[in-house]
Amino acid sequence: MVFYITIFFDRSYDTWYNKDVFVILQKICVSGIQLSRKGIQNNMKYKNVEGFLPLCREEAKMRGWETPDFVYVSGDAYVDHPSFGTAIITRVLAAAGYSVAILAQPDFHSAEPFKEYGRPRLGFLVSAGNLDSMVANYTAAKKRRGYDYYSPGGKPGLRPDRAVIVYCNRIREAYGNVPIILGGLEASLRRFAHYDYWDNAVRNSILVDSGADLLTYGMGENIIIRIASLLDKGIPVGKIHDVRGTVYLTAPGDRLHYESVGGWSVDALKSDKRLYAEAFAVQYSENDSIRGHAVVEKYRDRILVQNPPMPPLEREELDRVYELPYMRTYHPAYEKEGGIPAIKEVRFSITHNRGCFGGCSFCAIAFHQGRAVRSRSAESIIREAELLTKLPDFKGYIHDVGGPTANFRGPACDKQLKDGVCANRRCLTPVPCKNLKADHSEYTEILEKINSISGVKRVFIRSGIRFDYLLADKENDVFFRRLVEKHVSGQLKVAPEHCSDRVLSLMGKPKISVYDSFRKRFEKICAETGRKQYLIPYLMSSHPGSTLEDAVELAVYLKKNGCAPDQVQDFYPTPSTASTVMYYTGIDPMTGKSVYTADTIEEKRMQRALLHYNRKENYGIVRKALMSIGRNDLIGYGRDCLVPPENNYHEINHEGTGRRRSVSARKRANKTKCSDKTVTSNRIAGKKKIKYK
Repeated sequence: MVFYITIFFDRSYDTWYNKDVFVILQKICVSGIQLSRKGIQNNMKYKNVEGFLPLCREEAKMRGWETPDFVYVSGDAYVDHPSFGTAIITRVLAAAGYSVAILAQPDFHSAEPFKEYGRPRLGFLVSAGNLDSMVANYTAAKKRRGYDYYSPGGKPGLRPDRAVIVYCNRIREAYGNVPIILGGLEASLRRFAHYDYWDNAVRNSILVDSGADLLTYGMGENIIIRIASLLDKGIPVGKIHDVRGTVYLTAPGDRLHYESVGGWSVDALKSDKRLYAEAFAVQYSENDSIRGHAVVEKYRDRILVQNPPMPPLEREELDRVYELPYMRTYHPAYEKEGGIPAIKEVRFSITHNRGCFGGCSFCAIAFHQGRAVRSRSAESIIREAELLTKLPDFKGYIHDVGGPTANFRGPACDKQLKDGVCANRRCLTPVPCKNLKADHSEYTEILEKINSISGVKRVFIRSGIRFDYLLADKENDVFFRRLVEKHVSGQLKVAPEHCSDRVLSLMGKPKISVYDSFRKRFEKICAETGRKQYLIPYLMSSHPGSTLEDAVELAVYLKKNGCAPDQVQDFYPTPSTASTVMYYTGIDPMTGKSVYTADTIEEKRMQRALLHYNRKENYGIVRKALMSIGRNDLIGYGRDCLVPPENNYHEINHEGTGRRRSVSARKRANKTKCSDKTVTSNRIAGKKKIKYK
């Protein structure tokens, strides 16, 4: 049975989450009833599209739209699921009464595909998708990827390099001065002048290079509603200069709406690496909605202004965002091409939080979502879990109740609510702050309630936990044991990243002794409960600060602990992370101290090979690495040796007996307790679940 409902909205700033309307939508969503307009299936280009937003002109016309208010251009295929930025922003706009049509992965070789819906009434919204387009298209070795998880059937090449810039150029070709507003990860992380790994140079802000009118950064729900409201009132996009969470260009001397800092010349940033590092430190520090100022960059005849961040969505607002009537799958247009692979990892997963105070230097979440953690209510999460059980292909397993860091539920401390996040301090490293509130009780209760829902067999945690935060909780035993007993599917992902404390400090990670304590505790609980479960450690090679000696230290640590990782992640310099600044400048932006960087292909190969020292194909390069730093003691057949001598084709016994291994011994050695089955993941958006080879 399909119910047809017409709801009229007042298009004001805050009515997208009108409580009465929301309750209606929520009940409809939970009961599995699809929203639709009567007759929407008649004469449609694609069948079974009721409930989806338009993906083509025919679908828009069936809704009675001659011209939509907004056209949303995305580098991803259209998946109507709250793990996808396109779905969230378009649903929020639709809930506020705006008509939004989606132009997903348009052919970018001409302007014609961008005329699909005609000129929108209010403007174009442009995003590269869930990932930066260069990360989506290229590996850390700058090789073009052969698969795209966000495209039909995984087909590569459907999004252009530097997608936001290309899309904006085509829109300008098609419609001239139509309003263009940028959003999404690529825009957010490239909002200032930034080091670009693929050009090996500092590029301008993407707002400058794209020719767009306005850029939104961070979590965009309230930002885009505010912009839409102003445009709907007839305010020219070039006059929208007061909205938090936006970046705009203006003339030197124009009055700014917020007190500002910065004012560096972009030409100076491109020529002075120390100034570049100092500028990043200011940008990072000011990324707080409570104490943040506007940040200014000078572009010769114009200045770029980043307004302070929009406050994070509070619990009630997050509930409303995640309970909008998503279809929770990809548009039927992609069915014949095999669907969209990215949905498989998240279809039966629940996002319960946003933001991260973990402080990892190589992660851009702090620059995008912010360090102020917010979470949904237990009631909202339970409602979503109940909804998942009603989906036709649900098998009883909820794959994740997570987020950027699964076991974070709220701000790191009460002080953050009043004064904002600390400008120059991390919450967890080098040691947990004395003001840290480490508490897993609410999260534990939520997991218990989900597990008790009829139809739910198991609830897993796949997005990874912060193990030092778990240990900081003095009452962690209840959660730790429940985690091991109920929520681990044989393997638990954690991220020690390295074993050198000096490198870990640069990474913003705890000392290796903290990980060792966690590992021993995990193994002890597994033994006590009779469970054969394993830790899956994320490890990283060639991070700034990591020398060849450090890589050897990590290899020795892995052997000592019986760990043979199947995959490791090469450090990937991506926009707007402290680690990328270290890579480019050789300076830690947080301390101003010099940092060693492995920037040659040969040394990167050596560091990576050392983490796979037990692979026969790596013996030669590992021997070369060991000899280059005088560690010949690790070459041979001894218990501590990593590789056999040159010209000896027998495998070294990695079990430590000093003997050549039989076939059965080699098979046993491959079944290590620490085998990492996880393929290199993109840590830019904090989405560790999306796997790229």
